[in-house]
Amino acid sequence: MSLNLPQPIADYIAANARLDIEGMLKPFLPDAVFIDNGKPFEGQAAIRQLFEKEVIPVKAIFTPETVREEGGDVVVEGPAHGTFPGSPIRFTYRFTLANGAIKTLETTV
Repeated sequence: MSLNLPQPIADYIAANARLDIEGMLKPFLPDAVFIDNGKPFEGQAAIRQLFEKEVIPVKAIFTPETVREEGGDVVVEGPAHGTFPGSPIRFTYRFTLANGAIKTLETTV
């Protein structure tokens, strides 16, 4: 299934599929905020730590299945697979874009 994703989101998801931290960070603005189930990580350094501690060790790879626009945001839903308890878990990713980059990403289960 091919989804029509804005380029920064497509780049982030492609890098996540490779578990490539640098590639995952590249589409984010320097002052971006990643809200992981209600906990905010502000700025690329904090987002990097989140990826290093919560994504890479458990090989968490998100696979988008649906995409829609909602209130100016891009909402992407699908499962994340990995070596974590309960895998796969279905997630909703809500992206706010600005200046051709990811300004905010909020993930919820």
